[in-house]
Amino acid sequence: MSKITAAITAVNGYVPDYVLDNKELETMIETTDEWITSRTGIKERRILKGEGNGVSVMGAEAVRGLCKKRGISPEEIDLLICCTVTADHIFPATANIITDKVGAINAFGFDLNAACSGFIYGLVTGSKYIESGSHKKVVIVGVDKMSAIVDYTDRATCIIFGDGGGAVLLEPNEEGLGVQDSILRSDGSGAKYLAQKAGGSAYPPTHETIDAREHYARQDGKVVFKFAVTKMADVSAEIMKNNNLSADDIAWLVPHQANKRIIDATARRMGVSDEKVMLNIEKYGNTTSGTIPLCLWEWENQLKKGDNIIIAAFGGGFTWGSIYMKWAYNS
Repeated sequence: MSKITAAITAVNGYVPDYVLDNKELETMIETTDEWITSRTGIKERRILKGEGNGVSVMGAEAVRGLCKKRGISPEEIDLLICCTVTADHIFPATANIITDKVGAINAFGFDLNAACSGFIYGLVTGSKYIESGSHKKVVIVGVDKMSAIVDYTDRATCIIFGDGGGAVLLEPNEEGLGVQDSILRSDGSGAKYLAQKAGGSAYPPTHETIDAREHYARQDGKVVFKFAVTKMADVSAEIMKNNNLSADDIAWLVPHQANKRIIDATARRMGVSDEKVMLNIEKYGNTTSGTIPLCLWEWENQLKKGDNIIIAAFGGGFTWGSIYMKWAYNS
């Protein structure tokens, strides 16, 4: 019997309609389009509007489209993992809200929080259910509404983040395609450099935490940049070495879209040319757990069966990792 691997068999993305571009940000904070673009590569980002609209709205849209593309009923989904740092509520899990919205009545679900590395953590987790033979259709959703926790008076964060996400379907494969290898890492000592201080059990909401604006994401940009450049590049090079891959063997690098300079450094370390790097940070900014599925969605028609793909991410906490995957289908 052939070894079972977990392969992506469909991908779908969703971004809100509202576009917040750099020119509009110039009216909100002291910045310029040139300053933002030169430091981050970002020109615009999407914002989810509407009272009561949380990430489940975007996640559900992504999953509905995913099922339609694959030609399956939501009732066929066995498991749904929602990777997010901006869940609709502390509880219940947003995954459960999404399954209810789409009619995935036979699926169990849970949320996974690994900051910007959430989607790759979720992809590896979901792949284990497939590889074990216990599950046949596993959906991984990566989605965030960063506008909910961004302080639009803080230039260090509000220029970076946007809203959006996507979903992939994992199914068993016996052709040797799909997830081949993965490396996941974390270092909790980095928590103080990129975090949302208040809102959890350590610092529950009070008038004081609200007045101190502690419910917004904050980062020490220089420290985070230094760690991200090093760790994301290191782990991408490591997974290539572990699998005897050269730059010529790689069809695509799918990097987390945090900062174009971080992406460029990762590609250089791998020896991968620019035309092999999926890049959409200029349109969407950093959607945290949503960036990688959005890239796969936008590049889907350029992916070919058997393509060697490296996925890499770095996130707050700190979390980081990489996945080596063989693409499983032609669009």
